[in-house]
Amino acid sequence: MTLISSISGIRGTIGGEPGKNLTPPDILKFTSAFASVLKEGKERGTVVVGRDGRVSGHMVQNLVVGALLGMGLDVMDLGLSTTPTVEMAVQLEEAALGGIIITASHNPREWNALKLLGSNGEFIDAAAGQEVVKRANEGNFDYVGVNQIGQYEERKDYLDIHIQKILELPLVDADLIKEKNFKIAVDGINSSGAFAVPQLLRALGVSDIREINNEINGVFAHKPEPLPENMSAIMQLVKAEALHLGIVVDPDVDRLALVCDDGEPLGEEYTLVAVSDYILQNNPGPTVSNLSSTRALKEVTEKKGCDYHASAVGEVNVVAKMKEVGAVIGGEGNGGVIYPDLHHGRDALVGIALFLTHLAKWGKSSSMLRSTYPQYNIYKSKIDLNEGLDVDAVLEKLQEKYKNQPMNTIDGLKLYFDEDWIHMRKSNTEPIVRVYAETTHETTASNLVDKLRSDVREISKELKLSKK
Repeated sequence: MTLISSISGIRGTIGGEPGKNLTPPDILKFTSAFASVLKEGKERGTVVVGRDGRVSGHMVQNLVVGALLGMGLDVMDLGLSTTPTVEMAVQLEEAALGGIIITASHNPREWNALKLLGSNGEFIDAAAGQEVVKRANEGNFDYVGVNQIGQYEERKDYLDIHIQKILELPLVDADLIKEKNFKIAVDGINSSGAFAVPQLLRALGVSDIREINNEINGVFAHKPEPLPENMSAIMQLVKAEALHLGIVVDPDVDRLALVCDDGEPLGEEYTLVAVSDYILQNNPGPTVSNLSSTRALKEVTEKKGCDYHASAVGEVNVVAKMKEVGAVIGGEGNGGVIYPDLHHGRDALVGIALFLTHLAKWGKSSSMLRSTYPQYNIYKSKIDLNEGLDVDAVLEKLQEKYKNQPMNTIDGLKLYFDEDWIHMRKSNTEPIVRVYAETTHETTASNLVDKLRSDVREISKELKLSKK
């Protein structure tokens, strides 16, 4: 079992031995450490807390809230919520010092995590994260006396506020969406999306909504990552019922995948491409995605006469690059849309509203819209780290082996082969190495990954022999 500290927060499997899993003592110490960082130089302040629908959420939330109150911080508890809604609440509440979102995002049900937000409603940076981990390991916390215990407040209206802010965006046209009488299927994966997405759709004027996996019990009906292999039920439903669109989100509703009217996925990589296409038509400017995302965004951006920029993987890295270049839209190829006119966070809800407006103005089917974008084949694989793989040493050897190829090393190793690329990096959220490849031909992508796997095996053997 696993406990991981990274730019994506404190993430681990529930139960087991403290220090090696996300157990109650670990939850308390990391929450207390984060509280001590937020309180630095301040007498009082509020922390916004929310959770997704997974089984362990209520247990983790009780521990988090108790630790924050014990550290003398006030708590605004949104209860069952979405990651972007908590981000919005922190941004809108003047007294908020930060936030904690209790979710392991796309990870299976045995996982949970603490996603940590600063006062701007954005994920804390690497330096702040390292300070949290340092203080957690030291364990020297100054809990307050009975007269200084924080105040507790429940808020159930923030999803309404979030949706209203989306409706007020100039590039969201709810009247036009209503006029189109869209028929839409929603897979809420037994978590927050099961109530948040239908509520948004109704606010946008969509009345014909077919819901699956809408019981909020945290017992995910399929693997929660919104990938095509996990979307067969909604793909069949969209095609069988002749619906206009299918919507799939992950448990905390920050990733968005779409199914077109022909029952085929738009492709999680193309969620950002399609939304960016619409934004650029109305507000030209720079775009940003991470190094593991499709180059289709670069092509769509440059076709509009705008500049594209790549960042390291991780929302905090994408946001930093977006701010640096003044991006009008950005995100990640995992279905993460970041629209800065609302807030700097991945937000499936604003992605849905912008895509539906785009589709309504397009006036044709979603499958026809998909066909207008550059089509590339992206292949996603992974290498398990349980065998003690020395990733840094392997990457150094790979750089040496492919020294004559164009490469990028700001996040792992990305190699370019004419029109194809392959990217290898250590995951921020799981004990694995992620390997992505994109090519113009599907077989080429898998061949590239197989070749890299073979290289890694050979290099690993060499490294083991050199240690003997």
